[in-house]
Amino acid sequence: MTKIALVTGSSRGLGKNTALALAKKGVGVVVTYHSSEAEANSVVAAIAEMGSKAVALQLDTSNTKTFDSFATNLKQALQTTWQTEQFDFLVNNAGIGMNKPFAETTEDDFDQLMNTQVKGVFFLTQKLLPVIKDGGRIVNLSSGLARFTLPGYAAYASTKGAIEVLTRYLAKELGSRQITVNVVAPGAIETDFGGGAVRDNPEINKFIASQIALGRVGVPDDIGGAIASLLSDDNRWVNGQRIEVSGGQSL
Repeated sequence: MTKIALVTGSSRGLGKNTALALAKKGVGVVVTYHSSEAEANSVVAAIAEMGSKAVALQLDTSNTKTFDSFATNLKQALQTTWQTEQFDFLVNNAGIGMNKPFAETTEDDFDQLMNTQVKGVFFLTQKLLPVIKDGGRIVNLSSGLARFTLPGYAAYASTKGAIEVLTRYLAKELGSRQITVNVVAPGAIETDFGGGAVRDNPEINKFIASQIALGRVGVPDDIGGAIASLLSDDNRWVNGQRIEVSGGQSL
């Protein structure tokens, strides 16, 4: 039977790359998008070209009031597309970036980050528990910034630290259902995240590359494939772990 993954925030960036990497392994994918329906549909089309099935659903992970309707839409999509009532893999990827000095971070900034990256992950996962198969997998996305520090990321990195703690608790509490829960922490990656500075600014790119043991900044393919590999049967005994995928950044 085909495995099915739900990847939040998968119309672009690392989420898109993860969705495509899973599809290459024959996994069906539920793509979620916040506002870019056209981009999400292009991901669905690319997956279809690979011979896998996919569907795109709108989801605002910062607004918990929308989760009931999303769960209803998800169940309908699973039934219509795969003739099933549950899925196998949840990848909590959706998130936002913010680079602001600690002294200038406002309460609104903080709330925006917390709602999207902690509260949203917490309650979306809770809402979807009945729809995740026993023996399924959950992967949460953190950041290398939860381990090493760069000025301007106090609020952002704090939310990722919370996700790392939550991951361990979920692994403990969901173990009775044989659901594994791990966290993947990417290092600096060339995407449009945070305005695309790492990708588009040569000086920033060169500086970060100098801090990475492998001598270059990461690209999306470095992350999507790692997440897809973690979700394979070969890694079924990995549970409650933080896996940094950074090329050896700031060692």
